[in-house]
Amino acid sequence: MTFAIGLFDLFTYAIPGALHLAFLTYVAGRLHWLDLAAVSRGPGVVLVIGIAVASYLLGYLAYPMGARLSRWVPRRRKRNAREEFLRRNPAARGRAFVEADSFLLLSALQLHDADAAVEATRLRTAGLMLRNSSPVMAFAFVASVVELIVGSHPVFAACGVVLFAAACPALIAQARLLSHWASVKTLELSFWVPDVEETLAAVQKPE
Repeated sequence: MTFAIGLFDLFTYAIPGALHLAFLTYVAGRLHWLDLAAVSRGPGVVLVIGIAVASYLLGYLAYPMGARLSRWVPRRRKRNAREEFLRRNPAARGRAFVEADSFLLLSALQLHDADAAVEATRLRTAGLMLRNSSPVMAFAFVASVVELIVGSHPVFAACGVVLFAAACPALIAQARLLSHWASVKTLELSFWVPDVEETLAAVQKPE
């Protein structure tokens, strides 16, 4: 049996999940709920598989938390992918693909030219990775505040408070920027795929 993990799964679920797992492991060790030394002495293969599965499952839990946190963080600037694309490429104005849904366009690109769609997919999945990693930064900020109050290393805790307080909104801001770039890249790639334009024009043409 062959097991494969795709680019979307790795960026969107596995990596953010691994960060959440690392945080939970730290908390469990700090509160003496878990003997980290005993766990590290276990079978290596079992440990690696357990970490991979736990990271993947925690990544699924991080997805809705990241989406909700993204809605809570105010937007400092509004970006419109279509307006930016048309400003750069006025010749595309009036073409059917410009008004189409971005996810529908990406699916069409993946169907007609999977290699060309990789860059747009990479930007979108990288944005999701950053967004889904933001909740653990918020949790780490709270843990750093607690460590600053009751811990024995106030300097490191204070550095953690500053670092994680800045990291959480920064990740969300960068996630929004990458999502915007992905939408612009999807439009740019669709400009050069005539099959996409012809299909959309045929669908939108009134009978």
